[in-house]
Amino acid sequence: MNQEPWRKSAVELAAMIRAREVSCVEVMRSVLERIAAHNGRINAIVAECADEALRAAGQKDREARSGATLGPLHGVPVTVKENIDVAGQATTNGLAAFANLVAPDHAPVTRNLLDAGAIIVGRTNTPELSMRATTVNPLRGRTLNPWDGEASPGGSSGGASAAAAMGFGPIHHGNDIGGSLRFPSFACGLATVKPTLGRVPAYNPSASAERGLLAQLCSVQGAICREVRDVRLATRVLARGDARDPWWVPVPFEGPALDPPIGVAIASATHGYPVDPQILAGLDRAAGVLSDAGYAVERVATPSIMKPAQAWFDVLASEIDHFLGPVAREHGSETIQAIFENYRRVGNPVDPAGYRQGVADRTALTREWNVFLDRHPLVLCPFMMRPLYPWDHDAQGFEQVKDLFMSAIYSTGVNYLGLPAGVVPIGFAGGLPAGVQIVGRRFREDLILDAMEAIEASVGILAHTLWQREEGAPVEAGAAD
Repeated sequence: MNQEPWRKSAVELAAMIRAREVSCVEVMRSVLERIAAHNGRINAIVAECADEALRAAGQKDREARSGATLGPLHGVPVTVKENIDVAGQATTNGLAAFANLVAPDHAPVTRNLLDAGAIIVGRTNTPELSMRATTVNPLRGRTLNPWDGEASPGGSSGGASAAAAMGFGPIHHGNDIGGSLRFPSFACGLATVKPTLGRVPAYNPSASAERGLLAQLCSVQGAICREVRDVRLATRVLARGDARDPWWVPVPFEGPALDPPIGVAIASATHGYPVDPQILAGLDRAAGVLSDAGYAVERVATPSIMKPAQAWFDVLASEIDHFLGPVAREHGSETIQAIFENYRRVGNPVDPAGYRQGVADRTALTREWNVFLDRHPLVLCPFMMRPLYPWDHDAQGFEQVKDLFMSAIYSTGVNYLGLPAGVVPIGFAGGLPAGVQIVGRRFREDLILDAMEAIEASVGILAHTLWQREEGAPVEAGAAD
């Protein structure tokens, strides 16, 4: 495999730029050529910034030559999802009605990326209101999964995942209220961490109103990358504080070392879902890798994940419907309106009294998991209990919506608890990428990333396999088994 800059990780690119082994302009041209060659097919980047990115790259080169202090992402190409503010650009959130909603200032994550020296090459696609597990909308069209055009690229950060898999830069911003970082990473064979609430600041200057309480407690910002080391680097950068987010917490990224061996509990309770044998085989493979890497892996009953997952639909989905339902009904397509209605049917929407009780009960559910994680610092579990779904699976009817979310109780449940969780590829299921999830203690993303790196070292980087297939090259052993 030749070594054009677009193939490199963010860690490699940043080091090469600092060492003057490659210029920022050379990196940018390589990535922009890759985008020009393939984005027309997959529609991952829906607002390109090629001219601005090249100008910025030239400025970054001048800064490097002047001896200026370089940030950790100096000259590294990144993308930002279209539901987060970039000053002077539209924050469409997948709606034609917001096509001219121009952001007056940068969101914290945008500012943190730019202050670290990153260069935005484009904005990535998201479904209407960023509330689907796939990525399509009437304004920007459909994003295709680079592995299979009929498969979903995940959602709602499906534009980010497709861009990452295809080599449109190494770091791609996304966010996650029910799995919107992890569904796309699972779908496209990528790595991500959903950070702890308070790790990465969040705020949109273009927003006309504040989000509901539970949305604030369950939604986080993060990054999707091909390699775990880039997720670590990106999350560190994104985690810099911002006074506009009262939830942000100044916790060091690296926590205290734990006495080895670090305990990993395997959670495989399906709560009645007919889990796919290939998913279980992937879970067993990951457990074996971690055991070989020196972790103390054991099968042990965890607190229920079904209770917080069901609360996500009963309580949080009721709040989402209250805040976003009117917007969907006024500005959304018939498809998103029907999907919102099916979300309501999956849960048991609560009244105001039920909402107040649900917020109170969330504390007890989180406490139970915190106590468990105090004994078992990491939990290895499925992310989805089925192989990847078709791109329009959730638009086919209520049973498909219910299937999708019942298979992903380890996704929504973790959001409701506010815990950090990472997804890393483990191979394939049904011929398409599949991953496992690792849940950890609050603010111990570092432990999750360490375990993810151990799995990645054994499985390989799936995007490289995608590129080899694209180029007709022999596929290396390991990643494709």
